[in-house]
Amino acid sequence: MATEKVFPMTLAGKQKLEQELEQLKTVKRKEVVERIKIARSFGDLSENSEYDSAKEEQAFVEGRITTLENMIRNAKIIEENADNSNTVTLGKSVTFVELPDGEEETYTIVGSAEADPFEGKISNDSPIAKSLMGKQVGDSVSVQTPGGEMQVKIVLIK
Repeated sequence: MATEKVFPMTLAGKQKLEQELEQLKTVKRKEVVERIKIARSFGDLSENSEYDSAKEEQAFVEGRITTLENMIRNAKIIEENADNSNTVTLGKSVTFVELPDGEEETYTIVGSAEADPFEGKISNDSPIAKSLMGKQVGDSVSVQTPGGEMQVKIVLIK
C-alpha cells in the first residue's frame, strides 16, 4: 500500500484549511446544489449552460473538499524549535539581501499546503527555500531560480 503524502504546516495554516473545508461543506455545497436545482427547472439539460456550469462547479467543490480532507488528515504541525533558532528551518522567517545590489527580502518557509507568495510565505519545496534550509545568519547562498542563479546573504532568522 502506498504511503500518504505528509503536509507540513503551521497550526494557523491547518486552522485556515479547516475553516475553508467547513465553508465548502456547509455553505458552498448547498449553494451549488441549489444552482443545479434551478438550472434543471429550465428544461432540456443537453443545451443548458447554467446546468453544465453548476455541475462543473460542483465537481470543483467536491474535489477541493477531498483535497482539503486529505491535507488535514495528513498534516504534520511544525513545532517551534528553540534549539535551532539561528538555523533556517520550516516555519522560520528568513530575511536575506540579494548580492550585489542589496535588495532585502523576507519570507516565511512553510509547507506547500499553506504557501502564499503574496503574503511572504514560500513552500519548502521552492528553489529559494531549498537553498536556504539549514543555513545560518551570515551565510552566503547560491539560489537557482527560473530567472537564473542569484547570490543572497542571510541577515536575519526568526
